[in-house]
Amino acid sequence: MKGKPLNRKGVTSVAGALGAVVLTLSMTSCTSSKPQSSGSGETSNGATGTSSAAAATTVTAPTKASKNYKIQLLQGVVGDQFYITMQCGAQEEAAKLGVTLNTQGPQKFDPTLQKPILDSIVAGKPDALLVAPTDVQAMQQPLQQAAAAGIKVVLVDTTTKDPSYAVSSIASDNEGGGKAAFDAIKQLHPEGGKVMVMNVDPGISTTDARAKGFEDAVKADGKFTYVGVQYSHDDPATAAQLIGAQLQKDPDLIGVFATNIFSAEGSATGVKQAGKSGQVKIVGFDAGPNQIQALRDGTVQALVAQEPGIIGKYGVDEAVSALDGGQNTKKVQTGFTIITQQNLNGDGGAAAYKSSC
Repeated sequence: MKGKPLNRKGVTSVAGALGAVVLTLSMTSCTSSKPQSSGSGETSNGATGTSSAAAATTVTAPTKASKNYKIQLLQGVVGDQFYITMQCGAQEEAAKLGVTLNTQGPQKFDPTLQKPILDSIVAGKPDALLVAPTDVQAMQQPLQQAAAAGIKVVLVDTTTKDPSYAVSSIASDNEGGGKAAFDAIKQLHPEGGKVMVMNVDPGISTTDARAKGFEDAVKADGKFTYVGVQYSHDDPATAAQLIGAQLQKDPDLIGVFATNIFSAEGSATGVKQAGKSGQVKIVGFDAGPNQIQALRDGTVQALVAQEPGIIGKYGVDEAVSALDGGQNTKKVQTGFTIITQQNLNGDGGAAAYKSSC
């Protein structure tokens, strides 16, 4: 059953409010002495409701590498449009700087699958490694060992418990994104009610931070009740089943924050199957093709899109800077764009992730 689309008034009020939210986040989270644009567009908070967050920090891109370095990108999972878009940004920057980039990743977001690939990469002795660790604990020692072997390690998107071995860590403002997701639900359902988080697995730095940002924002607002978090294990079918079970327990549920692509996809499916599309508002994190379609259909009301292409670009920049003896930015925080039905054909749509480079 096709979800009930938002009316024009609802879309306008959400987009306008989110513009203020994103602007605030991009200002308060600034940690760089060079608060320049990420290259994806300056923040806009006009009457149209378009809202695109500029990066909180930026890096100085080298003009050209001193030699054709061998750089490896180890994704969190293959086939995920977030990591595909990251790969595209990294490939473009590698070509510009004159270095070679190769990309690999596990079939699932799982450290037991990622570690053997890492071991193979380390054995090949690349000059640098861009990596999205699949677990904060399990990938700590393997990545420390990679750095000890002389490989320049750049963490992209996710991190480990102690990232001090990395020359740079590049990620979105994930807690801020979680808070923005709650503010979106609040605008869609201002009278309050029960809300939940559909997460991936515990122990993933980024999605844990998004859930925390959302949960803290909910608990600070007396109109809303947090009924907890469910873990879909990065499987849309599992997320759909969990949403169905949650709606049986809490038939008056009014909002779901889905922390990544597959969680959002499954949540939208579960809500549709339960016939609750008009009642339950879904805000997803990430903006793959399926999420964009769900937004068009009205089964998802807003998307928090990261800047994976920028993360990939900055990752290559930081790797080359380290290899050429330049100065690294130890922690780089990128922004995000709130996509609604209203800005989908403009700046919002431009923030959608790619399926291929």
